[in-house]
Amino acid sequence: MKITAIELYHVAIPLKETFWPTWIPGYPQTHNRFTLIKLVTDEGIEGYSAGISMGTERQGLGDLLGGYLLGADPTDIDRVQSLLKQAGYLGWRNFWIEPACWDIIGKKEGKPVYELLGGKKRPIAAYCSTGEMHEPERRVEELLAMKERGFKTAKLRIKNRELKDDIRHIEVIAKGVGDALELGVDANQGWLVSIVDQVPAWDFNRALEFARACADNNIKWLEEPLDSRDYDGNAALKKVSPVDITGAELNYGWDEIKIMFEKDCFHKYQPDAVFAGGIAQVRQVIAACHQHDREYSPHTWTNGIGFYINWNLLLSDPENDLPLEYPFEPPSWIPEFREGIIDPIIPDKDGYLQPFTRPGLGFEINPRMLRKYGKRFFKLTETGLKLKVIREKGLKTALELKKKKENN
Repeated sequence: MKITAIELYHVAIPLKETFWPTWIPGYPQTHNRFTLIKLVTDEGIEGYSAGISMGTERQGLGDLLGGYLLGADPTDIDRVQSLLKQAGYLGWRNFWIEPACWDIIGKKEGKPVYELLGGKKRPIAAYCSTGEMHEPERRVEELLAMKERGFKTAKLRIKNRELKDDIRHIEVIAKGVGDALELGVDANQGWLVSIVDQVPAWDFNRALEFARACADNNIKWLEEPLDSRDYDGNAALKKVSPVDITGAELNYGWDEIKIMFEKDCFHKYQPDAVFAGGIAQVRQVIAACHQHDREYSPHTWTNGIGFYINWNLLLSDPENDLPLEYPFEPPSWIPEFREGIIDPIIPDKDGYLQPFTRPGLGFEINPRMLRKYGKRFFKLTETGLKLKVIREKGLKTALELKKKKENN
């Protein structure tokens, strides 16, 4: 099997209400934006994946990818991983594309990807992952409403300038919620963004003091309290923290995360396959969690396609009974807009996600919604690539390159 065509789309789904993500303090998000890739094989099988975007910054990505992916075997994941890593040397992080090959493999085999990876069909509890920081009294009301929807666990966000305000935030919420929900909190310090509001980076002492406050308020875990590449700092904090320290959601795959295991940075590892090396590299993280007696719970805050990718990975780990992060911040970030071009993902009344059985990654692109929200900006076939090389390099050089490639 080989890849014979690549299509790329800018997708922008307008939100009915502005979303204010804590990870970009002060930034109003009015659209759910991502880059959609469609790979087509010589057997007519289509594979999809999506990478989060701020706008149309990947406009030139197709020209880069054509020479790497066209003609490649999508079932040879090791080779695909190598090609995407090579393409990444020139600028973009490209491992979000790799799940499209797993989508192809699953569709060819007639099985969901999680079954190909050794998983089994089973319901998984979802936990409500908030995305904004609201006044704590308001958040208490919102969380109690989440309890009525069936959620049993929720994650808070904090992003105050002063530590005392962060501590007050969780104190008020913990007291107001009581034992209705199990709570975690995300400091979003792993990859601090300050393009609008300049919120200070935490140091070890602030992180430890906040971790102690979490323990005092029965908060179960603290997510990314220090820079994600401060391996020594995270390891030192993990040794003395009275609550679980978690992270690794956006690190550059196994090359970085293996250092975290060597230094023992976290109780729980949260790589998102869209960012952290694709499905194959997150599988390495899951194996390492079993080996080192650590937990795995993926980050899923991208879009519906990214959610499915990470859902497959949790389902592939049959011994894992942790709930799956479910991004949910009504009225702005809700399934209708989070998914956009696929059917909304909605837990049942008890807060469980019932397993999907479609082959591949499990979702199906809605062509009408793609036409509404998406704009194709690149398409290239093998014939198109050959003509492009002839135009740019000349016929003689194109023939020489063709011969070299065939002899390798």
